[in-house]
Amino acid sequence: MATEYGQGYGYPSGPGFHEAGAEERRHRLPTPLRAPIEARSWREFGYVMSSLPVGILMFTFAVTMFSLGMGLLITFLGIPVLAAALAGVRGFGALERARARGLLGIDVAAPEPLRVRKQGALAWMGAILKSGSAWRHLLYSVVQFPWSVFSFVVALNFWAYGWAMLTYPLWFWLFPVYGGQGGLQLYGDGMHRIYLDNPFEITVTALLGLLITMATPWIVRALTMVDRVMVAGLLGPSRLASRVVELESDRGVVVDTAAADLRRIERDLHDGAQARLVNLAMGLGLAKEKLTEDPQAAARMVDAAHGEVKTALQELRDLARGIHPAVLTDRGLDAALSSVASRCTVPVQVDVDLPARPAPAIEGIAYFTVSELLQNISKHARATRATVDVWRVENRLMLQVVDDGVGGADVSRGSGLAGLAERLDAVDGVLVVDSPVGGPSRITAELPWRG
Repeated sequence: MATEYGQGYGYPSGPGFHEAGAEERRHRLPTPLRAPIEARSWREFGYVMSSLPVGILMFTFAVTMFSLGMGLLITFLGIPVLAAALAGVRGFGALERARARGLLGIDVAAPEPLRVRKQGALAWMGAILKSGSAWRHLLYSVVQFPWSVFSFVVALNFWAYGWAMLTYPLWFWLFPVYGGQGGLQLYGDGMHRIYLDNPFEITVTALLGLLITMATPWIVRALTMVDRVMVAGLLGPSRLASRVVELESDRGVVVDTAAADLRRIERDLHDGAQARLVNLAMGLGLAKEKLTEDPQAAARMVDAAHGEVKTALQELRDLARGIHPAVLTDRGLDAALSSVASRCTVPVQVDVDLPARPAPAIEGIAYFTVSELLQNISKHARATRATVDVWRVENRLMLQVVDDGVGGADVSRGSGLAGLAERLDAVDGVLVVDSPVGGPSRITAELPWRG
């Protein structure tokens, strides 16, 4: 494999390090004090403020068109009106996804397109009336409005009162100068009036405003979390559609992997055993010609051909082991992984605790996963020892390979570990790499258990 453990390890240096240091210096201000002036907080506040007018528009359109369409269903006109309503809310859904992407930073994929099997307006209306995503968009247009009213009122009041109280020491003088009273009126009836007009009360008001101002971004963030859930759940693709896309991607990975394995086997046969067998045939032909003229030379050629036969047989055994080892089929993972561990350049302790054997396909993937990880350790880890643990947790097969090498393995570098992760993902597996610079490295693979 091409993964290099320890690549790029050492003391932090380079542009990334200096950028991280600068960012750390910029963020020395505590988070509660930084939140009210962060761009993210203002974007989220802008999202909540703009949700109300957008919500009024969507709610009015959806309720009006849906009610009109349902009322006209006794005639043919109800069907095109309902179709137009669903098409309109899908357009509003695209607007909402763009608004959430720009202000909330969430990227929600567009829902699955309409499947119109025939040409014509009737086929299009039938497709949109059968579209589950269109009806989810209609539901979003209805439920988003009351939520936008609530979040608008809460966010605006907290934001306005917080900043007004925080800045009260700067503008309280307006009351005695222009209002004819000592300050902001806190309480009043026919007999008594209480004003915030002395230094102590002004200071307390500003401190209370500071607390409200610091709390407001987190309140707004909590409100936008509901919006995130609604946008992702109602305006994005359905779980079934996402699963179909995932399975199609996994199928492509499996096909590409199988094609790559076939090319590797063909190359190994062509460059290895086949070439040796050709040399063997030529050598035996020469030995046959020399047999009567020079028996001793013929005997030496036969000895050389015998050596070629042994080498070719060993290469064929190695190739067969790379396709699917016989020991795995005959004796299972414990014996097969022990055989792989014996060929590793460092001592490896293998512990397999399985109540039964998994399905042959899962067993084969587990074997080759451990085999490639141990090959990595032999080539790159500079370790002195390693351990392999295999166990079952409910309906999952767990593999863990640990070594005390230099570490630094990273899936994101697009190396052999990335390819291994793709292979596991193709069967709903997961690869987790914990390999800090300096070691130790702990790589855990999780596969579905299929008995």
